[in-house]
Amino acid sequence: MQETTAEIAFRDQQEAYAVLGDRDSLLLALQETFACHMVSRGGMLAVTGAAEDVAAARTLVEELLYYHRQGAVLTTHEVAYGARLVRAGRAEEVHALFSEVLLVTAKGKEVRAKTLGQRDYLAAIRRNAVTLGIGPAGTGKTYLAVVMAVAALRSRAVSRIILTRPAVEAGEHLGFLPGDLTEKINPYLRPLYDALQDILGAEGYQKMMSRQLIEVAPLAYMRGRTLEDAFIILDEAQNTTGAQMKMFLTRLGFGSRMVVTGDLEQVDLPRGTVSGLKQASQILRGVQGISIVRLAPVDIIRHEVVTRIVEAYGAWEKKRGDRHGD
Repeated sequence: MQETTAEIAFRDQQEAYAVLGDRDSLLLALQETFACHMVSRGGMLAVTGAAEDVAAARTLVEELLYYHRQGAVLTTHEVAYGARLVRAGRAEEVHALFSEVLLVTAKGKEVRAKTLGQRDYLAAIRRNAVTLGIGPAGTGKTYLAVVMAVAALRSRAVSRIILTRPAVEAGEHLGFLPGDLTEKINPYLRPLYDALQDILGAEGYQKMMSRQLIEVAPLAYMRGRTLEDAFIILDEAQNTTGAQMKMFLTRLGFGSRMVVTGDLEQVDLPRGTVSGLKQASQILRGVQGISIVRLAPVDIIRHEVVTRIVEAYGAWEKKRGDRHGD
């Protein structure tokens, strides 16, 4: 097979370092993905191999360059996920995915969708009054919901953010916990708080809390309320009962948007209790104004081993279910 070589020029050594990674970590990821020989010298990357592989590798490196020049920090995720799309002939989707900035955090970090699944999830939140985001840990369900909530608050599309979740895995028994209501629920809402502080910064977060632009409440305290002009996030919704989920969804008021997130593989309800999230995803399928988005292991934005762990557990659960006739 005849080989060809393509050369990709970087602006300077610093740009080469950003795109190829510390100690060439991203370059090694590229070489593992494409059957090409790659050599970096100074401000140049030479890619040698079969014409089709070289063209695909060059396309991806140019997209990574574009992504870096937009101010993003590259990781092995962008390499692996971008390569998957390029090899499937979907290079234009890589460019579109890497282009859109959702929001800039207090530290100047640009937040973007990192997978097509995340992009679809965000599009569903924009289009619908209620969005159910279902998927494994690490797919960005909660973080992206908070990003959209902050963006809606900044643009004055809503006047407040409401955060809630089932306070205790098997019920709403808060009485034994010390402190006031906020202190009782704080440990359960830590992921939401962390996302808010990452986006707003500690000072911005405290200001919003003090101005009561962010409200925190256990799910049980939603009963009897109508939530208007708000962006409402129900996290860990797999641990709601059917009655709790129905109660929550019917709190939706005018000018509000709801995002419900959960992982159906991590249900902590008592044995025999059907998850309200699972039930809602079946009952509400096809209902106008409601979108159900299912994120997959390919959408996980964590260490690549996390994806393998999720896939291994999924395969084990399926095998176990098949064995028991489920």
